[in-house]
Amino acid sequence: MKKDILVIHTGGTISMMEDEQTGAVTPGKENPLSVQTSIVSNLANLSVVEAFHLPSPHITPLHMQQLKEIIEEKYQEKPFHGVVITHGTDTLEETAYFLDLTLSLPISIVVTGAMRSSNEIGADGLYNLISSVRVAADDKSMNKGVLVVLNDEIHSAKNVTKTHTSNVSTFQSPQYGPIGIVTKRGVLFHHQPTSNEHYEVCDISKRVTLIKAYAGMDSGLLRAIKELQYDGVVIEALGQGNLPPETVMGIEELLEASIPVVLVSRCFNGIVQDIYGYSGGGKQLKEKGVIFSNGLNGQKARIKLVVALSQIHDMKELEAIFKN
Repeated sequence: MKKDILVIHTGGTISMMEDEQTGAVTPGKENPLSVQTSIVSNLANLSVVEAFHLPSPHITPLHMQQLKEIIEEKYQEKPFHGVVITHGTDTLEETAYFLDLTLSLPISIVVTGAMRSSNEIGADGLYNLISSVRVAADDKSMNKGVLVVLNDEIHSAKNVTKTHTSNVSTFQSPQYGPIGIVTKRGVLFHHQPTSNEHYEVCDISKRVTLIKAYAGMDSGLLRAIKELQYDGVVIEALGQGNLPPETVMGIEELLEASIPVVLVSRCFNGIVQDIYGYSGGGKQLKEKGVIFSNGLNGQKARIKLVVALSQIHDMKELEAIFKN
């Protein structure tokens, strides 16, 4: 029996076309996938929603929240087995992780995209859509959190990231690898996430910024963040979680103003730890109240802090959720 699958289009390269004269890739008046969706109708009973028609750099946490609400509302109207979301690749991992943190439904959830527009040679959008519908319709994809499916690979939303500006195999999970593959014969999972997190969220208005540490960095940017009254900051720190010594005073001023500072590494493998005890070292920063994230990259730590600050303001509670 065919499964009921909700397909939500949001825009992105997967729904764009290349201008033959200029080479510019832009959204058209109609999403070409809306026409092509009928090609995959033999795989599942599809219901299609055009949520947005936006390039992914235009996607905000508000759009992510709207996607969550669409899925929940549609499920309440008529339950379905799974959902596939087509999305631009630039911010795809952030939307996938937001939904992973905030959705709690007994369904398969897959996010996919494309690196080549619909009329380019080697266009990968339709193929990725077909693969994603196959994954969403497979019983084995249940209870694995939000999945990202492109280029015959299945990744967890927590670990996947875009690693190449243009290659079709851009989505990788550094350190962990994909959790499954899509073959001509079926969908194969070889491992799965060990835990799932869920946070109730209604208000996502908190302002959280993301900055990257560099050699010779001082407290100027940190003081500006305080003056601009941001609600939180994520810093991609050096190595295992260290900062130049001239940033320490700025960190202290943020913490004194009750602005949480979350530390991740600018390295894409490994996790931050409070090891080094010199000025600006991780041990000193941890003792001052900086929150160390357990393996998230900067953009996902920012999404998690936006979600967390919608309901949590106690620094100890914030620290606890970033240990997961």
